[in-house]
Amino acid sequence: MKKEKVIRARAPVRIDFGGGWTDVDIFTTESKGFVVNSAINIYSYVTVKKLSSKEVPARPALKNKSVRIYSADFDIYVEAEEVKRLEYNGNVDLAKAAIHQIGIQGGIDIITRSNAPAGSGLGTSASMGVALIGALSAFKGKTYLPYELAEQASLIEREKLKILGGKQDHYASALGGINFMEFMGEEVKVSKLQLSKSIICELEKSLVLCYTGKSRLSGDIHQKVRSAFENGETKTTQAIKNLKEIAVEMKNALLGEDLETFGKLLNDNWQNQKALHPSVTNPQIDEIIEIAKSNGAIGGKACGAGGGGCLLFYVQPDQEHIVRRKLEENKIRVIDFNFDFDGIQIWHTLEASIS
Repeated sequence: MKKEKVIRARAPVRIDFGGGWTDVDIFTTESKGFVVNSAINIYSYVTVKKLSSKEVPARPALKNKSVRIYSADFDIYVEAEEVKRLEYNGNVDLAKAAIHQIGIQGGIDIITRSNAPAGSGLGTSASMGVALIGALSAFKGKTYLPYELAEQASLIEREKLKILGGKQDHYASALGGINFMEFMGEEVKVSKLQLSKSIICELEKSLVLCYTGKSRLSGDIHQKVRSAFENGETKTTQAIKNLKEIAVEMKNALLGEDLETFGKLLNDNWQNQKALHPSVTNPQIDEIIEIAKSNGAIGGKACGAGGGGCLLFYVQPDQEHIVRRKLEENKIRVIDFNFDFDGIQIWHTLEASIS
């Protein structure tokens, strides 16, 4: 039986420790933004293969022009006889934009899925975008460096899909690791934090990640915070300044192996996140954070834009099991994770052809 090459890619999501929001362009035009984050071993997966003539039985001649996209997460199929007929309508738009960006002419079958909960605040769309750009470029015979994949994935979100947000998610996904990132306009500098193995293990043991069960649309929150900043609201502008300073302090705490200060800075970061706009938090988030802090968490915050999705806590030594149990008793899903230091991975395999 004839076998054909199949291309697969996976890209990790991220947890943001400090400085989130300050990677967004509007906040980096006059002074640098700073972010501390890490990729984790929760992945977005993409498979790309040639579309066989048997999969376009009505018009086999269109095999090299047609495209089929399947999102396993939403159980959505999108098919088009020609790439140019793909329209942005809310169904698998990220995959459509990636196809256009790479210049694929057709003849492809794409499958996507993610292990992250919907609306998690873990940068899932960015990790999916990085995986899509990586897999599709490999399908076309192009090779991009990880930072180029990050830029391409960021570009399709901002330019083609008009999604508001920064670049930290894309760079964390493409590069992997625990990073300190600097943003000035369109420029990005990423410094991998050289932490000891013992500190990495201690972080993995003492950090607790949970999912509120409530997804959120980060674009809505981004728009509200942008508007508040543009209107010169004092609380918002001061919070942005504070978030930048907290990220630098957090980097120094990690490099100095001062994890108690790191945990307290998580809490400081959250107080300033909330000051950006009321929509960043809600009573459910406040209640969950209080449960965690009353049972041993030194600090905690919402991941990403906030408003729902995932929350992250740093817990006192040997107290994380108590926090985990209390969260689960309150029907809050705890998510196990480790850090990912590889970033995007692209590989080839062979599958039996049905053409």
